[in-house]
Amino acid sequence: MTADPRGALANLVSAFERHLEASSSKRGEEDPTVIAAYDDLADAFATYDEALLQAYGEMTPLDIYDGEDDEDEDEELDDHSDEDRDPGVYSGLDDADYDEDETEH
Repeated sequence: MTADPRGALANLVSAFERHLEASSSKRGEEDPTVIAAYDDLADAFATYDEALLQAYGEMTPLDIYDGEDDEDEDEELDDHSDEDRDPGVYSGLDDADYDEDETEH
């Protein structure tokens, strides 16, 4: 059975509106209303994307953000973590790669 993309889009727009309302009146970082609206929005988006794919073979260019994977992604991006100095700071060439005598003319 093919889902109706137009109906899924209408549900997605409603989910965006509910998320906006919940966000504008949130009561703290862990407000259950905002969390529920966030989850509903993610579900509505996934439903719309799947309906679009089934009906037309197309997808949106968007992904659902999952904050749990942040730590793994940071490790993949940090290719200087095996250096002796602070792994979060890149200061240019290593001492062994830089010779002061060659730069003075």
